[in-house]
Amino acid sequence: MSEECNHQCEGCNVDCSEREKIDFRESPHELSHIKKVIGVVSGKGGVGKSTVTSLLAVLMQRSGYKTAILDADITGPSIPKAFGIRDKATGNALGTFPVKSKTGINIMSVNLLLENDTDPVVWRGPIIAGTVKQFWTDVIWDDVDFMFVDMPPGTGDVPLTVFQSMPIDAIVIVTSPQELVSMIVGKAVKMARMMNIPILGLVENMSYAICPDCGKEIAIFGKSHLDETAASYNIAAMDKLPIDPNLSALCDSGTIELCENNLLGNLAKALEGLMNNNDGGSEK
Repeated sequence: MSEECNHQCEGCNVDCSEREKIDFRESPHELSHIKKVIGVVSGKGGVGKSTVTSLLAVLMQRSGYKTAILDADITGPSIPKAFGIRDKATGNALGTFPVKSKTGINIMSVNLLLENDTDPVVWRGPIIAGTVKQFWTDVIWDDVDFMFVDMPPGTGDVPLTVFQSMPIDAIVIVTSPQELVSMIVGKAVKMARMMNIPILGLVENMSYAICPDCGKEIAIFGKSHLDETAASYNIAAMDKLPIDPNLSALCDSGTIELCENNLLGNLAKALEGLMNNNDGGSEK
């Protein structure tokens, strides 16, 4: 332990003997049954993290698993819009209930609590972090195989809160082709490793566009760096998502569950492997 230690371990990333004795994880609601928790993160905003979160939940639900999305991006919640959810979350003396999508995906987002979807969330960091914790502790998540946590970009208060207070089994990192973003990916990777959280896979969004005339793949944002970035951090599972106007239209119209592509197939296999390697998962 450092001589300068102030014993505030929750905001400290120093690996010391005192820190190892403290467990900041919060227990979920006593009526929740959650097998695997997967964080979906990005080093910067605007790379399609919420789209990847939605697609993974849809894909695994379609594969026979019961999925849920905890929208931890409190100031920029977009999950309800992608699923066309207009109902508000309800609750009783036992707790709060997530809203089910058309195909049965359980979803909780701050937009399901606000009176108007366009109301801004002008809160300071501790309140935002506390809200995310309540989505875990106060919401009744009934019988979930995979919970996907859509986290805000970067390595600030909320990602740190999620990593410390929830039993994250693995994370998926979303990036875009620009070389600068590869450096930013490194920050997300290093944060995960500092918190001892495995990295399940890497998704390169907006990787290419398909010419409508000849079908050729066009690297609009330059050459892909997915393979070399994944190799440098020993990440095995990789997928690429193209710039697809049809996918954007599905998100805008709230019909993401109608998406028929299987472009995240490698991540889906890795998720199934994660579940199978633990004999069906351990309930949280």
